[in-house]
Amino acid sequence: MSHAKPDPGGPIQPSNPFPAIASAITVIVVLVLLGVMLANRAQPQLAASSDQAASNQVAVPTVGSTDAITDTAAHDSSQSDSEAVPADEAAQPEAHTEETTRKEYDAMPSMTIDPNKQYTATITTPRGDIVIRLRPDIAPQTVNSFVTLSRDGFYNGLTWHRVIRNFMAQGGDPKGDGTGGPGYNVPAEFTDKILFDRPGIVAMARRGDDINSAGSQFFITTAAYPSLNQQYTIFGEVIEGQDIVNNIPLRDPMTARQPGEKIENITITESDS
Repeated sequence: MSHAKPDPGGPIQPSNPFPAIASAITVIVVLVLLGVMLANRAQPQLAASSDQAASNQVAVPTVGSTDAITDTAAHDSSQSDSEAVPADEAAQPEAHTEETTRKEYDAMPSMTIDPNKQYTATITTPRGDIVIRLRPDIAPQTVNSFVTLSRDGFYNGLTWHRVIRNFMAQGGDPKGDGTGGPGYNVPAEFTDKILFDRPGIVAMARRGDDINSAGSQFFITTAAYPSLNQQYTIFGEVIEGQDIVNNIPLRDPMTARQPGEKIENITITESDS
């Protein structure tokens, strides 16, 4: 703001402030309008970046951690059972888990199946049966473990503790929260003879990045998921009852208030090739 030159020997004459104020207001208005225009132009790019980041996230079937999901492009999280914004931790109800006492094994079972024979597993649920053709030809150790546990009744009464729309249903955990197992690990048996290219693929969950940490937990896909190829041991495929799998109630073990749908029992049938 400029001032008139002082008159020697007299009082200083103040300048008229109104033109300067008007100019300042004009500058502010122009800056505000420019800011609004720039913000409006930036919004679509920000939304696209957010969507792109979400699409790059991957869902993984894991063991040993209840926060198993990183999220997924295939999983429609807006329709899952965990879509509500969580309350403050102090007020958040505890997630419901249903631990079931099971035999814990000292080591992986010795080989009792014949890889040259055919094996089917029938999972009985309250809504019907899921029939799985097991594949001892590509994953003999995994099938042997699954058959042994099934025949011992290990899976009877356990639940589908983690079920994600357009991804998979996971079960076989005696603790019901994703952290349980039989007491031993099964090494990875990867193959390219059968891939995660369709619903109905049956595979073992594992702990984090350890490919040799499978135990008793398994999952059945409800959509194609190629990113799992050569990462999780496939040991079977659904031949009947995929509609039963597709309609297993969704469940997030971190937020669920009730136990998942029960696996009533698993029966094994053996036949010659």
